[in-house]
Amino acid sequence: MTSNSRIPAETIDGLLLDTSPYLSCDECFEQLDTYVEKVVTDSNYRDMAMQIHLDGCGACAEEAATLIELVTGA
Repeated sequence: MTSNSRIPAETIDGLLLDTSPYLSCDECFEQLDTYVEKVVTDSNYRDMAMQIHLDGCGACAEEAATLIELVTGA
């Protein structure tokens, strides 16, 4: 990184998030299909560990968003 490079604020925010309860990327991917199905069918569904992980992990959040788009046709 050069001295002129800046880290985007959202990247820093993601790194500083409290990740409790902890969910690894592997655990997230194992549960993602079920999570997406529940989120799509029940707008009140909440999974705290999954949401915290998705808030802090761009790769998993992108995968979740892609699956939601695929399931909903949006």
